Amino acid sequence: MPEKLFLFDFDGVLVDSLALYEKSVNVCLERIGQRPIEGREAFLDLFEENFYCAISKRGVDVVEFMKASKSVTPTLDYGIVRPFTELIPVLAQLKKRSALVIISSNSSFAIRLMLERFGFAPCFDDILGADFNFSKVEKILYAKGHFGTNGGHSLYVCDTAGDILEAREAGVKTVAVTWGWHPRERLERARPDVIVNQPEELLDL
Repeated sequence: MPEKLFLFDFDGVLVDSLALYEKSVNVCLERIGQRPIEGREAFLDLFEENFYCAISKRGVDVVEFMKASKSVTPTLDYGIVRPFTELIPVLAQLKKRSALVIISSNSSFAIRLMLERFGFAPCFDDILGADFNFSKVEKILYAKGHFGTNGGHSLYVCDTAGDILEAREAGVKTVAVTWGWHPRERLERARPDVIVNQPEELLDL
């Protein structure tokens, strides 16, 4: 049994993919006859809660959205995504004593593609994307059960207020990073257990 379970959000934590993700969402919305999200701030507002709950409140049929996503995802230009490569040695150190799992609203297809491209793939034991479950609460609970860790030894490393809320509901320690999508001020309002500014700080948790 691992000493700890480190759960990682993907977009904004492991890779700088905001422009790509925003474009993907808007293309999917247009394909199903919904108006796109206008402006970066409005897009980031969707992540004050679970992303799929947020778009559902806008009248989006999430099932139809996911059908569109399956056809859109393979066509995206992943070359515009920048990995946070300084995380790789940190992840390698964490993996020596902990299980590492990705919990994301992105598709597992896109995540696997980018993990392989950027050299992150060997670090992770599992990927739980949108195709596994829309709810990050449910994904976190599944990972805790599968890897046999309790809430005190399970941490979710994330970058949005919505992530913090879902991780808290799932009973794990919340670790917010300041290099992601939501600025520090938004993260502080969501009251994470820890805020880290540099990847190396994760080794002290």
